[in-house]
Amino acid sequence: MKKMVITVEIWKEGNMFTSYCPELDVASCGHTAEEARKNLIEVIEIQLEETAKLGTLKNFLEEAGYVLEADMLKTEKKMIDFKEISIPVEM
Repeated sequence: MKKMVITVEIWKEGNMFTSYCPELDVASCGHTAEEARKNLIEVIEIQLEETAKLGTLKNFLEEAGYVLEADMLKTEKKMIDFKEISIPVEM
C-alpha cells in the first residue's frame, strides 16, 4: 500500500468547521475541527477508491500534480504561507 501526503486546511464557519485539501480540491465539514478533518480524509479515501474502480486513479493523481516516489505519493505543491491580512475595500 502506498501513502499520500496531503494538506488539510480547517476553518470555523459559524457553528461548523470546514476542512479542505487544496491539492485535490476536495472539501468536507464537521461539528468540530477533528470531525471535519476525519470527514475530509474519508471523502478523499472514497474519491481514490471510486477513481480506482473507474480506472482513472492514475490520471486523477497526475492532474493533481502527484508523482510516486518510493512508496509515497507526493506533489511539488507546497503551502509556504498562510495568514490573515487586511486590505482596503471601497464600497
